[in-house]
Amino acid sequence: MKLLEQYRAACEVRRLAKRTIQTYCRWVEEFLRFHHNRTGHWIHPREMGEKEVEAFLTHLAVNRRLAESTQNQALGAILFLYRHVLEQPLGSLDAVRASKPKHLPTVLSKDEVRRLIAALPENASHRLIVELLYGTGMRISECCKIRVVDLDFDRGQIIIRGGKGNKDRVTMLPQSLEERLKAQVEFVRLRHEHDVENGAGYAPVPTSLEHKRHNAARDLRWQFVFGSAAIRLDRETGRRIRWHAHPSAVDRTVKNASEVARINKRVTCHTLRHSFATHLLENGYDIRTVQDLLGHKNVETTMSLPKSTW
Repeated sequence: MKLLEQYRAACEVRRLAKRTIQTYCRWVEEFLRFHHNRTGHWIHPREMGEKEVEAFLTHLAVNRRLAESTQNQALGAILFLYRHVLEQPLGSLDAVRASKPKHLPTVLSKDEVRRLIAALPENASHRLIVELLYGTGMRISECCKIRVVDLDFDRGQIIIRGGKGNKDRVTMLPQSLEERLKAQVEFVRLRHEHDVENGAGYAPVPTSLEHKRHNAARDLRWQFVFGSAAIRLDRETGRRIRWHAHPSAVDRTVKNASEVARINKRVTCHTLRHSFATHLLENGYDIRTVQDLLGHKNVETTMSLPKSTW
């Protein structure tokens, strides 16, 4: 089996997210290509070690000027290669690292949040997404991927599956949005029936779920609450699939609404997440509770919010 095939298989065994696997494979390819360009021939990573990894990371920081987070991503991919595929873990590394600029997150006042939402079309799905972002603190990628099965109206909860770090968590379902979410689910049900009648009606589902439930991809429960407007053909399966709404489209909507509302700040979907957390802290919530709601691995990340709020 070729190295990259082994690498991909090791990632899949450890249930890494599909996008993470793609990114990690790309970094391993870049690592190998970097040393090919330096030496003029291909070198198997077994024949390389800390020195070669340090050279690659330094190249990313100095020559390509990549951000710290991107450099860490590359390092994670290479560490995975040596630890889980080659089974020869690396020792300590001494590479030039990119410095991370310190920026306080942008936070909207409660009045600015009201103005932003008021600037959105009342019955548009993007408005409901924006209100959910502010009402739950979800990341935009998490919100777009909510499925019908993830909404628990009886308990007032939303299950967030495969969040950052591929971890699941539970957050609150805002009572003020309950009726509109139920109406959105009804819209999804009617559209799904129409899709099925026309030979579509599939949603992408995890392979493990497909093995357990043969028809899960066509089950209403696994349809996205905020599905895409268009249906796409999956060339691998031949299925006509309705994916989720694209985060960048919602971000554009938020940017336009902030201009209409005359908010003189750089507003993105992530700004609503920061605002949700900050307003909870201002209202006396414990920082550990806010950490859990946001799905932060470390409380230090939560503490990076403006200091006056906690």
